[in-house]
Amino acid sequence: MIGRLKFLTAVTAVFFLSGFMSALHGQDFPEGLKGYFKPITTETAKPDDKGFIRRWLLLEPISKPNRNNRVFTDSYVREALTHEYFPGQLTSIPKDGDKVTVNMEVQPPVNLQAGRPAANPQANVWEDVELQWHALDSELFNVKLFRFATGLDKTRYGVIFWAVTIVECDRDIENVRLAVGTNKGSMWWVNGEELILLSGDRHMNVDSAVSKRITLKKGRNIVRAGIINGPSMSDFCVRFIDEEGNPVKNLTITTK
Repeated sequence: MIGRLKFLTAVTAVFFLSGFMSALHGQDFPEGLKGYFKPITTETAKPDDKGFIRRWLLLEPISKPNRNNRVFTDSYVREALTHEYFPGQLTSIPKDGDKVTVNMEVQPPVNLQAGRPAANPQANVWEDVELQWHALDSELFNVKLFRFATGLDKTRYGVIFWAVTIVECDRDIENVRLAVGTNKGSMWWVNGEELILLSGDRHMNVDSAVSKRITLKKGRNIVRAGIINGPSMSDFCVRFIDEEGNPVKNLTITTK
């Protein structure tokens, strides 16, 4: 009897603490992210009805001042997104809450009521800045990076965003393509292989770039992206499609 009471007490305590931590997490969730992102509450997720992947690890933005969007040529985007800003940038799998230190150019705070930013009077001032990874579910099929930055009160113009997610398959899936759309330039990798580079002053359109055929292997597949913007909004959407252009939905998405 005493053993049973101890067991019930322990179980009750676990549920109480679990509920408390969930409530605390919800309470601490930044108000500015609501409507665009929500905390992760399940171990895994599935693509949405149209195959878009909504669960991501997002790194707080790296300052990379660009005063217009005409600079985003293929060579500029490639140079900006293959430069190493932090160790393991193209190889490590971050965890929620992980932090990296990046030496980056300081930009003055943006007044969102004053339109696009003017020239930076503090140009060429560099600092080591600690940035954090955040595991989030997007409320929308297109991941609103601009709202991610503003919701955390971070630099939102002239920045680079890094995104990572893990796609798990219960078998090899052959002849699929990565299909992406981004607002401004981006590069995309799957399992370390570069598949897509998007350049130019572009808006986000669904499936605006499609990779070559690849095989998603049984087990874990790492999808990684770098997205760069100038004085404008920034977002992306991504899914896998089959040879008929249909979304691949028999996937499991996780950040762990």
